[in-house]
Amino acid sequence: MSSKLDRLKALADEISSYEIERKKNFKRLKALFETLNLHDKVAHFDDLFDFKAINLSGISLSPETLGRVAEGKYAQIIAISYVEHDGKKRAKNISLRYFGRAEQLDEKVKNDIVEFILRWRLEKSFLGVDHYRNLLKRLPL
Repeated sequence: MSSKLDRLKALADEISSYEIERKKNFKRLKALFETLNLHDKVAHFDDLFDFKAINLSGISLSPETLGRVAEGKYAQIIAISYVEHDGKKRAKNISLRYFGRAEQLDEKVKNDIVEFILRWRLEKSFLGVDHYRNLLKRLPL
């Protein structure tokens, strides 16, 4: 009996920590949105999640070289959406913010940019989980 209760408690703790992490991530993401002045291209914070992806040029996001600046490249946050053109969906790149030469960026700004991208991707994955949970609820199980 005790092991079932322990498993239930562990599951409840995991769910609670998941929600706490998500709230902290969302709050920090919103702060970074303001700090990086992304409201110039995206009027409302929630509209960020309409994009299919957000990428970064000029600064590495790969685990081995995370945050490393590419010499001679320009730092830019690029959002990707899909638009219909001649009956076909096509990817459309939208510059959310251009920062100039990556190697000339202040270290704090560079770190804020990388953190913003990673936190956006984390929240986008949470939204994906929500979507599939809602679909499963609709099934007659």
